[in-house]
Amino acid sequence: MKLTSFSDFGLRALLVLGSSSSASWSSAELAAKLEVSRDHLVKVLQRLAAGGYVATTRGAGGGVALACAPDEIRLGEVLAWLEQGQVITECFRADQGHCVLTPHCALRSRLERARRAFYAELDSSSLADCLTTQLHAFVDTTPV
Repeated sequence: MKLTSFSDFGLRALLVLGSSSSASWSSAELAAKLEVSRDHLVKVLQRLAAGGYVATTRGAGGGVALACAPDEIRLGEVLAWLEQGQVITECFRADQGHCVLTPHCALRSRLERARRAFYAELDSSSLADCLTTQLHAFVDTTPV
């Protein structure tokens, strides 16, 4: 299973925000720290904010911060939120796509079980479980 860069950036942003001693980060600071496109990251942060994972404040002195404690953020839940609308294969689309094998295929049910197991495994951990001493040091000491 491959995650979209959108989800990858979202998870990385949460890791930085959760590890930081700063109250909030500007989107430019966060993009620089992650070495990713600020424009793309802003869209990711908007999605995280809509899900209640981060809080954003506009204007001078504004920024982005976690909206709840890291131990309240389940990894599978946030990933499912970020990946909403993405499908593993064509037959998982709402219109079931156009695969000529669909009426005869036993793969879809196995992929669905694997997808559920993937999210269940991630839900067994919180963001707090991923916040290591080394990550804290990287976030707080590496120049932006």
